Amino acid sequence: MSRWIQEGDNVDITNERKKGTFDTERLSAWIHGGTDVLKRRREILEFVKSVDDFKDPVPIEFLSREERILNNARKVVAMTDNTDQIDGSDFFGEGMYYQALTMGRDLHAMSLHYVMFIPTLQGQTDDEQLDEWLTKAISRAVVGTYAQTELGHGTNLSKLETTATYDPATEEFVLNSPTITAAKWWPGGLGKSSNYAVVVAQLYTKGECKGPHPFIVQLREDDTHLPLKGIRLGDIGPKLGINGNDNGFLLFDKVRIPRKHLLMRYAKVKPDGTYVAPAHSKLGYGTMVFVRSIMIKDQSTQLAAAATIATRYASVRRQGEITPGKGEVQILDYQTQQFRVFPQLARAFAFMAAATEIRDLYMTVTEQLTHGNTELLAELHVLSSGLKSVVSWDTAQGIEQCRLACGGHGYSQASCFPEIYGYAVGGCTYEGENLVMLLQVARFLMRAAEEVRKGTAKLADIGAYIGRTGAKSSRLTTHHHYTDAQLVEDLEHAARKQVFRAYDRLKKAQQHLNPEDAWNSVSVELAKASRWHVRVYLVKNFLHKVSLAPQDLKFVLVDVARLYAYDIITSSIGAFLEDGYMTSNQMNEIKEGIYECLAKIRPNAVSLVDSWDYDDKELKSVLGRRDGNVYPALLEWAQNSQLNKAEVLPSHTKYLGPMMKDARSKL
Repeated sequence: MSRWIQEGDNVDITNERKKGTFDTERLSAWIHGGTDVLKRRREILEFVKSVDDFKDPVPIEFLSREERILNNARKVVAMTDNTDQIDGSDFFGEGMYYQALTMGRDLHAMSLHYVMFIPTLQGQTDDEQLDEWLTKAISRAVVGTYAQTELGHGTNLSKLETTATYDPATEEFVLNSPTITAAKWWPGGLGKSSNYAVVVAQLYTKGECKGPHPFIVQLREDDTHLPLKGIRLGDIGPKLGINGNDNGFLLFDKVRIPRKHLLMRYAKVKPDGTYVAPAHSKLGYGTMVFVRSIMIKDQSTQLAAAATIATRYASVRRQGEITPGKGEVQILDYQTQQFRVFPQLARAFAFMAAATEIRDLYMTVTEQLTHGNTELLAELHVLSSGLKSVVSWDTAQGIEQCRLACGGHGYSQASCFPEIYGYAVGGCTYEGENLVMLLQVARFLMRAAEEVRKGTAKLADIGAYIGRTGAKSSRLTTHHHYTDAQLVEDLEHAARKQVFRAYDRLKKAQQHLNPEDAWNSVSVELAKASRWHVRVYLVKNFLHKVSLAPQDLKFVLVDVARLYAYDIITSSIGAFLEDGYMTSNQMNEIKEGIYECLAKIRPNAVSLVDSWDYDDKELKSVLGRRDGNVYPALLEWAQNSQLNKAEVLPSHTKYLGPMMKDARSKL
């Protein structure tokens, strides 16, 4: 019997699991990287479940913000007290999973300490600084955050207003916030928890601005935790999501820090104020690329969670009759429901495949940078920027579709959709606003197009399609005979056409506009080119990964991968029909392919989402619970409401009751 089936489970969800046509456990191992990794996940899960300090007093939806901050601080101390239970070097795997189980999506005071503060120290300090600061950070003697974004500037780093002016007389930098808009704004844990920060400020020395650089700065007294002189900071208030984290603001009033608090692995300032530039202008981007890399995995995990909830709930929710008199059916039997949910399931699989690849590329580049090799840095920057943008946007839209698929109950916080959406949608703006990221990708694409036109292109694999001539029409005959190569060829045609459309419009605009205005005038076309470029990569990578899967899993994964690719094509019909590259008959074939994929995925849907291996502790959804016993669980969940602690509320006693009494007396 499957580990997912237990006595007392909802009958419908049990039957769904019984009719799956593949081994769920085998697919789980394939997704997570092998049976040993899967075993370790479950060992970590059992440990977390066994520790009382990791338990919430009530579902967090029923806690006030102050209570959530306090509860999360308690849990994060317990979590970091027990890091010997995981492989600390495997942050992408065991680290992220351990944190997800213990902290959920509300995050905590030390989120940026581990995701940005420590990686920045590891990547941008010289040996002396590393010895001084890394042990303090890892041992939790200090709690740090990463303060870059300002009230007035986020993505446009070159215009950050916080200044760090070097004073050679004292060998100190003077940090200052010259305007209100120079206030650091949004860093997690900055408001009330962190006592140190990596602060990104404009470096001035010998009267010249050398651009944004990172500095390590103490913010609060070690013993009293009060702000240091010249430092003003606090919490920025409630947000759409992640309210268990004290995102903060920070202003400096001529605060002095030692010269050696400039992180000096790459750029340096000598005692006399002489500036030594880094060997490569992008070497300092490591932390941002790291965060974008883990974001892709995190976003795919959130979309998978949403798809799991929607699929499981649709298997136990019965509503309406397809055939009159035959009884109400599972809403998962409606093709419209499948059309809404299954593409989100497919996206999650595709994004997870990309997350694995980007992780491996990041590790390769990190190793190369230690030897001064920057060969792959530009490619990683472009790829991580593009994936961050496309994946976070598609994830946000996909979560909302899954919520809608659950009807009225999806609107309840019991579903966990509000929390998942509030958590995931932030990814569309933090670590680079999505459209800005797409325009960064577009600069790479325009350079590639320029080289192709000049005949000097030497493109890496991800951009090689730009230099190909390509066929004049699609080779699609029927969707049954549509090969992976033909499918990719068609997507590359659409991407290549959009790249050169944007390029030609840019060149035309440059004939009568300055370069900046010309770029802005075609920025919509440039963003479209970037999206196509990223989606070609996502499809190619997913199809390749599926092609390497074991035969007993490949057949079901092919359906998922095809659905992902077909959905992209049919969502952009004009890109294929407008120049006659495809006919309406060929497009109808792809639509038929979608309907066939939906029908083939239907009996495997619950088993597919089970293969992601979500435990109820991680999923945190009444609608998506493993056993399918949704309705009694909803009633039980509602009992936690603060309003249910008394039968008669002050709102009635003070206002509504007297109103009704007065009205009755006048009848």
